[in-house]
Amino acid sequence: MKSYNLSAIGIEVIFDLGLGQISKLVVTRDGRELSPFHTVPWRDDPNQEFPEGTDPHLERMSVDFFCAPFAKSDIENTPLHGWPANAPWTLLEEEDFEGSKRASFLLSKTVMGGQVIKTLTVRDRHPFLYQSHRFVGSQGSIPVAYHPMVSLPSGGVVSVSPKLRAETMAISLEPDPERGKSALAYPSTSEDLHAFPTSDGGQVDLLRYPIADINEDLVMLIENPANPLGWTAVVRPNERDIAIALKQPAVLPATIFWYSNGGRFYAPWNGRHRGVLGVEEACTYFAYGHSSSISDNHLSRNGIKTAISLEGDPEIRCVIGATTLFGHETEAERIDIVDGQLRVTMRGGHNFMLPYDADFLAKSAKQGAGSGSARAIAD
Repeated sequence: MKSYNLSAIGIEVIFDLGLGQISKLVVTRDGRELSPFHTVPWRDDPNQEFPEGTDPHLERMSVDFFCAPFAKSDIENTPLHGWPANAPWTLLEEEDFEGSKRASFLLSKTVMGGQVIKTLTVRDRHPFLYQSHRFVGSQGSIPVAYHPMVSLPSGGVVSVSPKLRAETMAISLEPDPERGKSALAYPSTSEDLHAFPTSDGGQVDLLRYPIADINEDLVMLIENPANPLGWTAVVRPNERDIAIALKQPAVLPATIFWYSNGGRFYAPWNGRHRGVLGVEEACTYFAYGHSSSISDNHLSRNGIKTAISLEGDPEIRCVIGATTLFGHETEAERIDIVDGQLRVTMRGGHNFMLPYDADFLAKSAKQGAGSGSARAIAD
């Protein structure tokens, strides 16, 4: 299994070249090593057996990966989540600049007739991994998502940028009780993220993990288009850290929460995949797949993008990272950019600043709209 190491002062990243997954992300801050992101328990188990037809990404799923298309690939014949999450990548270029390191990689397979270039950047003392994916020469439209996963063995408190509402699909992830169990009501919707309908007729707070003792659930949160910055903060009170995901709402207008807490009973899950929250920053029509996302649907009819146009070689960006949790406050209230830094304000009023590249996602907004020329290395 080949990998690529990328590091700067205060951050270390390992990239799995075989499947395009971030296999390790460790932030060193305030004298501690922070590693809130999740890796499946069978990743390094040489004795793990997989059912025939298992998608490659599932065998070593870890930290984060890019999906194109997100979910079912029913236009091109590829595994679930597309070739970017299931095929090898090769190193294109490395660069050191101004206390930063950057590496770009080329996907070995084409997506919608064109190439995909991944660029990973780390900066000295920035507790973030800056990620971008550029489509070069691809045609048509495609649903996409980043797929970071947070490990919550002792539970967590989730905060998000303002959302219009939360929705579930027509059918749950695990409708067969012999194979799994879901907790939310399907289909359902709520503008109150603290009171979402459950399958037993009750309600649950989507922003407190876990939402059930055993469950496998997927819910889509629709971003308020007025937000200048899309963000999710997952506080792990016992571990005393915060996992953060940042995006440009105009490019990725949805956040999909995947609650995976022992709710799949078949291999390789076997009820042991517990305490995981996927924070999937996306432009997609739920998990219905490629064809449904580029077709007329109730979200697109209401002005919410469910696929990106590949015209003009668009680039899709996302930022993930971690920082230390101080004091007794366990809930983030707001994340914004102030004087070129990232400000995190906690519910009790305390705030702190983090080093941050404030221009990174601003470029995503322009390029995600389909403008710009094809270039091998992202700016």
